[in-house]
Amino acid sequence: MKVLITAVDSKFIHSNLAVRYLKSFTGDIDYESKIKEFTINDREGRILEEIMKEKPDVVAFSTYIWNVELISRVANLIKRVDSNIEILYGGPEVSFDSRNFLQNNVGEYVIEGEGEKTYRDFILYKLGKLQLENIKGLHYKKDNIVYSNEKRPLMSMDEIAFPYEEEEDLSNKIVYYEASRGCPFSCRYCLSSTSHGVRFLDIDRVLKDLMYFINKKVRLVKFVDRTFNCNSKFAMAIWDFLIKQDTNTQFHFEISADILKPQEIELLSKAPKGRFRFEVGVQTTNDEVLRNINRFVNFNDIKEKVLEIEALRNIDQHLDLIAGLPGEDYESFKKSFNDMYEIKPEEIQLGFLKLLKGSSMREDADKYGMEYSPYPPYEILKTDKLSYEELLKLKKVEEMVDKYYNSQKFKLIIKYFEDKFEKPFDFYYSLGMFFEKQGYFSKNIGNAEYYKLFLDFNEMILKESNKYLKEIIRFNYLIYNKRRGLPEFLRSDMLKEEEKSIKEELREEYSFKEYQLEKFNMDIERYISNNEILDKNSYYIFNDNSKYIYLENK
Repeated sequence: MKVLITAVDSKFIHSNLAVRYLKSFTGDIDYESKIKEFTINDREGRILEEIMKEKPDVVAFSTYIWNVELISRVANLIKRVDSNIEILYGGPEVSFDSRNFLQNNVGEYVIEGEGEKTYRDFILYKLGKLQLENIKGLHYKKDNIVYSNEKRPLMSMDEIAFPYEEEEDLSNKIVYYEASRGCPFSCRYCLSSTSHGVRFLDIDRVLKDLMYFINKKVRLVKFVDRTFNCNSKFAMAIWDFLIKQDTNTQFHFEISADILKPQEIELLSKAPKGRFRFEVGVQTTNDEVLRNINRFVNFNDIKEKVLEIEALRNIDQHLDLIAGLPGEDYESFKKSFNDMYEIKPEEIQLGFLKLLKGSSMREDADKYGMEYSPYPPYEILKTDKLSYEELLKLKKVEEMVDKYYNSQKFKLIIKYFEDKFEKPFDFYYSLGMFFEKQGYFSKNIGNAEYYKLFLDFNEMILKESNKYLKEIIRFNYLIYNKRRGLPEFLRSDMLKEEEKSIKEELREEYSFKEYQLEKFNMDIERYISNNEILDKNSYYIFNDNSKYIYLENK
C-alpha cells in the first residue's frame, strides 16, 4: 500500500509541518509513504499529473483556509482519473464541520483534530490490523453515508516524533517547528481558543531538535507556538540556549508582549543582533474592543514591553492589527493604526478578520452585524460599525504599508512624507488612493516606477516642488538597488568635468569599477540625522552591496 501525503503550501519556501508529522509518526510501520509538496500557485493539472505519477492507493491532503478550494478540485480530478484512489483529508479547515465537508466532497475519510494518532490507526486499518469503526477522531463515508467515530483526546507532546529527516535539504526553506500546543488565552477569532491548556515538549528534546536546524544551517526557523512565552521558565531556557550558539540561523517567535518579565528582557538583551524575531498580536489599541474578543489586556501594557524590546536594538518586531473586530469602527481603527505606527516596529501587518469554522466569533456574528464571505478564507465583508466601503479603504492602506513600510527599502522617502500629513494613516490612505487613481493596482509596474510614483504624488496631490524629494529618492534608491542603470528621472546634474576631477582625486583610495560617485544638491547627512532639509552639495560613493561612503571634504 502506498500513501501520498500531500501539502499545498502558500509559498514554495514554506515547509509543511503537518505532513512531516504524519510520515514520521508512522515511520516504524511497514508501508510505503511519500511526501509531495506543491503551492497554491501550481496549476491543478500539474498537481494532478504529479500525484498520478506516484500511483498511490491513498492521497492524504493537509487542508487549510488558503488551499481547501484547490484541494477539493484536485481531489475531484483524481477521482475522475482513477476512482479506486482513496482520499483522506486532515487539517484545521476540515476539523470543524467534518461530516458536512465529507458529505459534500469526493473522498472517503476526514481526520478531525490532531492527526498523528488517528493517521497511524488509519494506516493500521488499511493493513488489516485495526477495525475502521475503532479509529478515534475519524469520519468516513460508505455508500454516500457519513459515519463519525468517537472523538480522540489530545495527545502528549512527548509522543510526537521529530518531523524532519536527516537527509532533508532545508537550505532554501522557512522551517516550522513547535515546542508547545495550545494557548492560555481565549481570543474569540482564533481556533486555539477551542482547546484549553498548553502542552509542552520536554525541554531537552527541544534543545536537541534546535541543534538539528543549527547544524543544517537553516536560514529561518518559525516557532508555531501560539504564545511562546506563556511559560517563562520554558521560554527562557530556549532563548538562553539559542543566544549561546554560534549560528546565523534566525528564530521567529509569536509572543504576548504584555507578559514579558524583566528577567526575560534582561536575557534577550544578550541576544546577537538578528538572532530573534518577535511577532506581537496587538490586534487593536481600543481596550473595549480587546474585551469584546476576550483579550483581557490593555494596549499601554503591550506598548511598554514592545518599546523595551525595541530599545535593545537587537530584535526585529512584527506587530499585527486586525480590521473588522467587534465594536471597532473606522475612526477607532485609524487610531489603532496611528498608535501602533508610533512604535515604529520593523513590520506592521494589517489583517482582516476571518470568521473561521469553529471559532466563537463566527457563532456571535449576528450580534455584531457581521457579514462575511461563505468561501475560504471567510473574510469579513462588513460589521455594524464598519462598512464594506470602509474596509476597501483599509485594504488600500494595507497594500501601501506592506509595499513601502514593510519592505524597509523606502525609509528615507517615507520619512519625508510623514511630516506632510497630520497622522501616519492619512499618508498611507492618501498614497493608496493615488495608487488606485493611477491604475497601479490593476497592472504590473517596474521597480523604478515604485519610486517615480512619489514624485508624481508629491506634485499632483501635495502640489509641492520635487527639488529636494528627488535627491532623497535618488539616495534611497542607490542604497537598495544596483548602482548601474539609475533611472533617467533620478540622474544627477553633476557635470562631467566635476565628476572627473573628484574621481582623479580619489583614485588611489577607491576603485571606480566598484563604486559609483553621486552628487546631491542638499545636505543628506543632516536630513538622515535630524530630518532637516538644507541646501548644500554633498557627495557619496555607492557600491552594489548597499554600502555607501560620505565624502565629507568634498
